[in-house]
Amino acid sequence: MTSMIETLEIIKRGVDEVLLEEDLIERLESGRPLRVKAGFDPTAPDLHLGHTVLINKLRQFQELGHEVLFLIGDFTGMIGDPTGKNITRKPLTPEQVAENAKTYKEQVFKILDPDKTTVVFNSEWMGKMGAADLIQLAAQQSVARMLERDDFKKRYANQQSIAIHEFLYPMIQGYDSVALKADIELGGTDQKFNLLMGRELQKHFGQAPQIVMTMPLLEGLDGVQKMSKSLNNYIGVSDLPGDMYRKVLTMPDSLMWRYFELLSFRPLSEVAEFKADVEGGANPQTIKIKLAEELIARFHGAEAAGNAHKAAGNTLKAGEIPADLPEVEVPADGQVELPIGAVLRLAKLVANSNAARDVLGRGAVYVDGQVCEVGLKLAVGSDVVIQAGKKKIARVKIV
Repeated sequence: MTSMIETLEIIKRGVDEVLLEEDLIERLESGRPLRVKAGFDPTAPDLHLGHTVLINKLRQFQELGHEVLFLIGDFTGMIGDPTGKNITRKPLTPEQVAENAKTYKEQVFKILDPDKTTVVFNSEWMGKMGAADLIQLAAQQSVARMLERDDFKKRYANQQSIAIHEFLYPMIQGYDSVALKADIELGGTDQKFNLLMGRELQKHFGQAPQIVMTMPLLEGLDGVQKMSKSLNNYIGVSDLPGDMYRKVLTMPDSLMWRYFELLSFRPLSEVAEFKADVEGGANPQTIKIKLAEELIARFHGAEAAGNAHKAAGNTLKAGEIPADLPEVEVPADGQVELPIGAVLRLAKLVANSNAARDVLGRGAVYVDGQVCEVGLKLAVGSDVVIQAGKKKIARVKIV
C-alpha cells in the first residue's frame, strides 16, 4: 500500500503549485476516490506532448485509485479561451468542435485507462442554462475582478478590445467544477485565474472548494518557447514513430531532463541515474533514445518503438551490428598504430578529417560497442567493429 509520503511524491512530481496542499492531504486521508478534473477545448484536431503533461498527471491519479473527469469543452470551445491572447479568438463552429472532440477521445486513451475515465462535455449543463441562469452566474464576479487577470489587464491598458463574451469564459470554466463537484482541477500555470474561479464558484454554491494544481508549460524542441504547432517546435501525439524518434534525438541535451520529469513514467531515481551517467561521460544520445522509445511505445506500441530508428532513416542503433557487416582493411603503412580519426577516414566511414573530428566530438563513434575516446589509437593487427554515427559501420582490420 502506498504511504502518504509516497502518494504526495507521485502527485507533486513536476507540479508547479498546489493550492491548498493541506486541503489535498485532508482529502487524500479521507480514503475516498477523489474526482480529478482537467478540461481541454477542442480547438485543433491533434494533441501534442505539451498537452499530455496534464494527461500524464491524470493517469497518475488513476493509478492511485482516483476518478478522472476528462472534460471536453465543446461549449467553451465556441467562445475561445482568451488566456495568453492579445486579441479576441475567432469562435469555432459546432461542427468544428465536434470533429476535433472526436479525435481528442481517440488520442487520450493512449495514456488514460478508459475504464477509469469519465469523458464529459460542458455543453451537457451549459446548453441547458437559460439567459437568466447565465446572468445570475455572471453576477458572481465584477469587472474589476476580471481585470485582475494578466492578459485582460494588458489588453485594457493597451486599449485593445475585450469582448464581453470573453469575460464569460473563466466563469463557465469555474462553473464546470460546480457541475462536476470536482475535488481537484489540473491546468497549466497560465490557467491559474480560471482554476481559482472554480474554487470561488464552488464556495458560492455551497461546495467544498477544489484543490488547484498547476502544471508547467512544456518547452518545445527549441528549448525556449512553449510547445506549439504554430512555432513548429512540437512533437504530436499522432506523429509517426520515425518522426518522434528524430525529433527527440535532435533536441538540446539539457532539455531531455525536463521531458523526463514531465513526460516519462520512469521513477525519478532512475532518471537521476541517467543524469549521473551523462555527467560521468556517457553519451547523451543513448539516454535520449530511451526517452524516445518510451514515448513511441506509449503512442504506437513496443514494436514500433524498437524499429523507430529505422523509420527515422537511421539504419542502426548505437552498438547494433548488422548481419551483412562489411569488412575493410586499413594499411598502417609502416606505422605501429593509427589514430582513430585516420582509421575512420581510411575505412571510408567518414568523408574527411573534419567529419571525423565532428563525429568523434559528438561521442557518436563506437568501437566494439563502446563509445570511443577521441585520442584512441589502434595498433597493427587490430580487428574491431567500428560504428560512426547511425549509418556507417564496418569490421576494420589494421594491416
